[in-house]
Amino acid sequence: MRSGLRVLALAVCASGLLASQRLRAENCTTQSQMQPEMRDTLTAAAASLAAKVEADDAPGVRALTIAEFKQNFTGIAAAVAATAPKLKGAVPQVDQLYLLDASTLKPGANGVNPDAQFFCTLNKSASEAEFSIPQLPPGRYAFTSVWMDQANPWLLSFLLRQDGGSWLLAGLYPKPLTANGHDGLWYWKQARSYEAQKQSWNAWLYLQEAHLLVQPAVFFSSTHLEKLDTELQAAAPPAVASGVSADAPLVVKAGNGDEFRFTGLTVDNSLGVDVAAHIKVDSIEDVAAARKRNVEAMAALLTAHPELRQAFHGMWVFADAPGKSPYATELSMADIH
Repeated sequence: MRSGLRVLALAVCASGLLASQRLRAENCTTQSQMQPEMRDTLTAAAASLAAKVEADDAPGVRALTIAEFKQNFTGIAAAVAATAPKLKGAVPQVDQLYLLDASTLKPGANGVNPDAQFFCTLNKSASEAEFSIPQLPPGRYAFTSVWMDQANPWLLSFLLRQDGGSWLLAGLYPKPLTANGHDGLWYWKQARSYEAQKQSWNAWLYLQEAHLLVQPAVFFSSTHLEKLDTELQAAAPPAVASGVSADAPLVVKAGNGDEFRFTGLTVDNSLGVDVAAHIKVDSIEDVAAARKRNVEAMAALLTAHPELRQAFHGMWVFADAPGKSPYATELSMADIH
């Protein structure tokens, strides 16, 4: 399983890159191109951070974080606390290193830092890793991934920045590499199987699941991810081919004539592999009424697309009202009638 995940997460995008983009790109050095001293330094920095995350040592992580994030560390501390219990007993292995030199970047006339692009040629081949990081301050950065080897493997990716003689944390990206015991490649293959069975909703959502498991960070792209995204777009049922949003909702009518406007439809792995849907509502009433409406929205969606029952553990519905926090309801498929 590990080799398949590696190929998916780290094989990279080569086609369709314009020459003008390359001219604007910053400098990237891959692991095989690094001097041994630099490779050892980045490996040690990544391994140290991974050990502290595994140990739930937020103060230790904070001590190795860039100054601007030290001042507002709440988000990183929460990520460490949420991730650490998932890593107990894991064996960390530094898996990938990229040196990303953005030292020549300059803020625009408005003082805003520009978006940075890095194209990293792998093993003297046509393949490349692409990083597109928005509003990146000037500096020397590194992207490192640490494989947390265990029954349910995780990947800890870090964006590091060189401050003086130290490489400090500038971004933390923890993620599981499996869901319900399966990796991204498995969900990709299952999506193709569903597509062959004309189950386009299951295929489309399983491709979303595959993408979620494969991509190590939102600013990383790869050949496999681009291919996956192409399949995802092609697999979308006609009703959602243009996307699902507040401006273009998926409208589903219940048997009693009630209408539900779904503004988002994706997957959720918090309790299993579930369908996750958002509905637009005018207001959140009392809890009982809000829950009843969410359950009715679930039933309406499953009545319209019954194939979803066989592919997913259950469903989440989030009711979104202006100025209110979403009201969420989760049920297993067997409990949705």
